[in-house]
Amino acid sequence: MNLANIVAFLDRELRIAEIPDYAGAMNGLQLQNNGKVSKVAAAVDASLPVVKKAIDAGADLLVVHHGMFWQGAQPLTAAFYEKIKCAMDANLAIYSSHLPLDVHQLWGNNVSLARAIGLDLRGTFLPYKGMDVGLVGELEISRDELQQRLTSAVGGVVHVCPAGPEKIRSIGLCTGGAGAEVAAAKGLDAFITGEGPHWSFPLAEELGINVFYAGHYATETFGVKLISTELATAFGLDMTFIDHPTGL
Repeated sequence: MNLANIVAFLDRELRIAEIPDYAGAMNGLQLQNNGKVSKVAAAVDASLPVVKKAIDAGADLLVVHHGMFWQGAQPLTAAFYEKIKCAMDANLAIYSSHLPLDVHQLWGNNVSLARAIGLDLRGTFLPYKGMDVGLVGELEISRDELQQRLTSAVGGVVHVCPAGPEKIRSIGLCTGGAGAEVAAAKGLDAFITGEGPHWSFPLAEELGINVFYAGHYATETFGVKLISTELATAFGLDMTFIDHPTGL
């Protein structure tokens, strides 16, 4: 399949040109190949180990959530050089989608996690550059049961700050590293995210909010899996998921 057609499809469906993001995200095609794709690999991070795993899996397109340029401009040396050289030698194209994937209404990390725990969505919150990046919903559930549902959904440990009511109804959700935005969840019973800085826990206690830290990596596997499945269906490609958890 033609790489340009796949990129055009993803750019359009993910609204790459419309969704604001951190400059280092560089959403879209980050590294091209010879223009042909037969197998797509999906992963959370475009790290050197992930690139090597994608090559070993026979992929010629790697779709990730966190791309290659988070640290901004840097010399093409050491591990960064090795990553680029490995990918180019193996004809591996790399496509990244950060916030456009988080907020996507069908494939997004946020909506996928909300769907997995049965959250009844009612709106959005957490404004960023003129656009809300979090979801708000309702779910009548106990604190312990919500922790269990999240644990099942992400397949890992969920750390809880039990500072809000034991019986929960109103919930804010934003996957990844949104824990620093806990103040924006003031007035809600609970806030679900991936990870947060140390001070987000004591702040949540002061604000009286239950915070569920379900893992940055674990809460952001949903979107890339759905993208790869969509590409496999739409373009007749083989697909694989490269699981390389950080534990964070």
